[in-house]
Amino acid sequence: MREPGERRALAIVLTALLIDTIGFGIIMPVMPDLIVNLTHTPLSEAARLAGWLLGVFAAMQFLFGPVMGGLGDHFGRRPVILLSMAAFGLDYLVMGLAPTFGWLFVSRAVAGIAGAIFVPVAAYIADITPPERRAQNFGLIGAAFGMGFVIGPGIGGLLGSFGPRAPFFVAAALALINCIAGVFLLPESLPAGRRRPFSILRANPFGTFRSLARHRGALVLFAAWFLWMLAHQSYPSTWAFFTKLKFGWSDRAIGASLAYAGLAMALAQTFVTRRLIPRIGERRAILIGLSVGLFGFLGSAFVPQGWMLYVVLSFSALQGLVYPSMNSTLSKACPPDEQGELQGGVASLQSVSAIIGPLLMTNALATFTRPGARVHFPGAAFALAGALTIASMLVVGLVARGVFARDVR
Repeated sequence: MREPGERRALAIVLTALLIDTIGFGIIMPVMPDLIVNLTHTPLSEAARLAGWLLGVFAAMQFLFGPVMGGLGDHFGRRPVILLSMAAFGLDYLVMGLAPTFGWLFVSRAVAGIAGAIFVPVAAYIADITPPERRAQNFGLIGAAFGMGFVIGPGIGGLLGSFGPRAPFFVAAALALINCIAGVFLLPESLPAGRRRPFSILRANPFGTFRSLARHRGALVLFAAWFLWMLAHQSYPSTWAFFTKLKFGWSDRAIGASLAYAGLAMALAQTFVTRRLIPRIGERRAILIGLSVGLFGFLGSAFVPQGWMLYVVLSFSALQGLVYPSMNSTLSKACPPDEQGELQGGVASLQSVSAIIGPLLMTNALATFTRPGARVHFPGAAFALAGALTIASMLVVGLVARGVFARDVR
């Protein structure tokens, strides 16, 4: 049973994350049209450019994710979360007004700096949650992301009928309203006595990784997680382009499919994942999640008709087992005053995969869909993701077996 204070704090911080995720999801269905309109290039080439947008966003997250975690450890989680919300709102406004692709590129860089909001959010949850319940509560982060992608893309697909810029202005309004509400409702989770001095040597990606490497088994788990994160970049970087190129879907259809995927993920996290992990253990949960993810990637790559993607998305929702199980395992390796640093390291790992992944996935898509391609295969990115997932499963199943037995200590 959660204490009333824990429940209230969880509800507030997860609502903040949910609203930011809605804002991010709103713009996904219209991004292909916006890039095509700004650059006057074919859709396959626009996919390559989208990879660079995602890459610069992730590069900034890589550099500033540990800074966000370190600042949260020093000043508290609340001010860092609120500043991220405000920066997101202003960035969406600039993107909606962008006259050229260059403006869009710079805006994505700024968004990457503020986009590590889940770092202080995850540390916030670690602050208020006993170790034995962290896997369950970390699963709520996945549920918030899932619900955000239920509401956001659905709204974005509908707003796309007013032009590709309309969703950006709505996203800006949501983020700024979220920030104002947080000023009045979000309490601090880290008492002054548990804070530590900010160190730029530790608050950087490489310093964070060196610190985490002190914990036995962390590097093996990070390697497996990195391969999975790299594979998972196939969805955000290519889905809108893939469904347009293979099935000719509209913005509304793309938004509906993303909303359905988010709904399936949220339901799995809420009613299955959090109950299943304590029963089967974190290692088995990770392997099951990876297996389901493999089915999702290969199913998406080879289905001949668009409606079949909904079947694939339904079954692949349990891939959400991976994040909370892996995060909980790693969180037990760090003392309480380093949880922000740990989440900064997780964010940095995610950002490295998000720098490399979109470039790999969008180039795979563009190579096999460009005019004159010898083999036309829009599912190339998902086939590549499947291969990376198999590699991650081998690391967890074979190399990391002993790590879970000793609880990463």
